[in-house]
Amino acid sequence: MSDEFLCARCARHYSTCCQKTDIYVTLGDVRRIAVASSATDFTEYRAPKDASYDQTLEDPFWQHHVFRPNGTRRVLKQQSNGDCHFLGAQGCTLALIERPLICRIYPFDYDVDGIKERPAGGCPVQLLRPEQQLLQVLGMDRDEAERYRAQLYAELPEREDLDAATEVVAA
Repeated sequence: MSDEFLCARCARHYSTCCQKTDIYVTLGDVRRIAVASSATDFTEYRAPKDASYDQTLEDPFWQHHVFRPNGTRRVLKQQSNGDCHFLGAQGCTLALIERPLICRIYPFDYDVDGIKERPAGGCPVQLLRPEQQLLQVLGMDRDEAERYRAQLYAELPEREDLDAATEVVAA
């Protein structure tokens, strides 16, 4: 197998996690991205395209704080081809610390109680050599992912009001 980075190999064979995926963003994410990128129109409210995204049964806290009564939630806009608004030719145009918390945590699976033992589905583990482990190849640190998860769940209850939304856009 190639020594090419796993994400690059994935992109050659599959749609990546940055393509055709709805990326939920907290208001904290919106503020961080707006400050870092000077972008103002990069989110929208949309219902999940993939029904498996709805974590209602597994994580009622998520359901309560992420979804609006009409079933929509705040996500990054997508380019016309379904790619993330911030996906460029060389990958994400945002620095790691500016990316949505969801992106920083992936491929860890998680809920309100913490990081789960097994990674979330989606990463092409079949592209790994037998001696390789997904999280090691990606340079992921479980403790760091737990800090991001804790930050994500701390930010979820923050409610958007029209004045705050206007300030973020005007900033």
